[in-house]
Amino acid sequence: MQDALKPFVIAVDHVGIAVPDLDVAIAFYGDNFGLVNAHEETNEEQGVREAMLRAPGDDGTGTAIQLLAPLSETSTIAKFIGRSGPGLQQLAYRVTDVEAAAEVLRGAGLRMLYETAKTGTAGSKVNFVHPKDAGGVLIELVQPGEGH
Repeated sequence: MQDALKPFVIAVDHVGIAVPDLDVAIAFYGDNFGLVNAHEETNEEQGVREAMLRAPGDDGTGTAIQLLAPLSETSTIAKFIGRSGPGLQQLAYRVTDVEAAAEVLRGAGLRMLYETAKTGTAGSKVNFVHPKDAGGVLIELVQPGEGH
């Protein structure tokens, strides 16, 4: 199993941070750390308004900070904030093929949150390893969308 994902994992894509107010958080990371809002969108299916922040000069290939704010009190992010407070919510690995990577992980006995990948940021395909199978960390697999 140790080398099974080597053909698929190509980078740490982003670190997801749950925040109660996206605009306040964007300003905080920009004002204090110089991060630039490279992409912002609303993902109704995931129940979030989100922004991808990058270091100044990052051409889009570096590791991003993803800020996730709930759209409603019933969204997964709202529940996370209610249970754990704002903060680190996930670690995402960029993969070449999210479905193939998920199958390898399932074969190793890890549970995936979705049977098939869902639509993520900027048209990406995403799936998640259950945190109980990953040392308490929600691991996201993300296959970038076309042109990203």
